[in-house]
Amino acid sequence: MLKGFKDFLMRGNVIDLAVAVVMGTAFTAIVSSVTKGVLEPLLAVLGSNGQLGFGVTLVSGKPATFIALGPIISAAINFVMVAAVLYFVLIMPMKTMQKRFYARNKVEAEPSTPADIALLTEIRDLLAERAAAEGSDSGSGRVRTPVT
Repeated sequence: MLKGFKDFLMRGNVIDLAVAVVMGTAFTAIVSSVTKGVLEPLLAVLGSNGQLGFGVTLVSGKPATFIALGPIISAAINFVMVAAVLYFVLIMPMKTMQKRFYARNKVEAEPSTPADIALLTEIRDLLAERAAAEGSDSGSGRVRTPVT
């Protein structure tokens, strides 16, 4: 049971996932501070002077019924920015490196051509004739070699 758990942890994709989560969390903090410091004040400009920012008041005169749309838009922009940076900084370069690595190390087997098959058939037949001439046992398929 512990061996299976160890194998699971040591697979490359589990470690890559852990690194991606840590990197994503660290980058999310940076993006959140940028959107709170820059984007939310810009969205608050769109609201009128009496409002608490960019949003909608359900009941006029009651600030408790204010629905703030600025934080929702900020969160959506945070998500898109984090996803874009992780994709372009981690995923794309990793895929490019994997393609290069596999292209270098991939040995492609060439398909057999009819000429190759004909040549192998001829070699097999010649070996069979030689074995028959030397008195080999035809049932075993082995060729006797002379003892010197």
